[in-house]
Amino acid sequence: MFRTLISSKTLADNIDNPDWIIVDCRYDLADPAAGRQAYLSGHIPGAVFADIHDDLSGPPETDRGRHPLPAAEQLQSLFRRLGINNDSQVIVYDSNGGAFAGRLWWLLRYMNHPAVALLDGGWPAWIATGGTSARGRQHNSPGHFTGTARRDWLVTVSDIPAGPVLIDSRDAARYRGDEEPIDKVAGHIPGALNRPWKTNLDDQGYFKPAAQLHGEFEQLLQGQEPASAVFYCGSGVTACHNLLAAVHAGLSMPRLYAGSWSDWCSDPSRPVARGNSPGTL
Repeated sequence: MFRTLISSKTLADNIDNPDWIIVDCRYDLADPAAGRQAYLSGHIPGAVFADIHDDLSGPPETDRGRHPLPAAEQLQSLFRRLGINNDSQVIVYDSNGGAFAGRLWWLLRYMNHPAVALLDGGWPAWIATGGTSARGRQHNSPGHFTGTARRDWLVTVSDIPAGPVLIDSRDAARYRGDEEPIDKVAGHIPGALNRPWKTNLDDQGYFKPAAQLHGEFEQLLQGQEPASAVFYCGSGVTACHNLLAAVHAGLSMPRLYAGSWSDWCSDPSRPVARGNSPGTL
């Protein structure tokens, strides 16, 4: 069973395994249609497509934000449509270092499906290592997924002011409030530390070794239990990359503030901080 990452070679060796489900999650925030078009133009053979906005978000279940967390029933229906059974090995990928596929990885883990792994290096790595491609839309036979949600992995906006260590997963400029290309307010939740999700990757776009990530997260958490730490980002998507990296490093699953900054800053009565908080690496 693969639970965090998988290599292109291992995927290629199992590409014809009927118990493996491959899901393409490519997306572009600047052009929402680009990911689906890229999938249709060429994808890993057998892969089905899941869209961040249309499939991996839904009517607000906890907090509001740009990509609300879908209800458990909606996720069950989605996973069945993708062909996922309770014993399926799921592989997810994108072309952005896992920024978007990490959301599906977390959603499956949240729904108590441990056998899900992200393709390390994503679509670029697959092509670079000689992987073949297919065109057009792929459909799987409906699956029989019956997982239930891990509500203890979530925090809501009302939990944030009194919460434990809080980590912002956006890039440093957005965290500091130097710029804000998406949301109406720049800055971060007061007291939050910053670990940009791209920090998990090396210069080639692959995840850093687990031991290195373990040391970095231990330094970030400063003795706090990983399972009580809370991660957020702009809309609950790239924060999942940090959650994946933490679990790959051998730590317990931290918690997610799914509404994230887009939810927090939607209420002008909530405080906003700018600059670096003490303790940020």
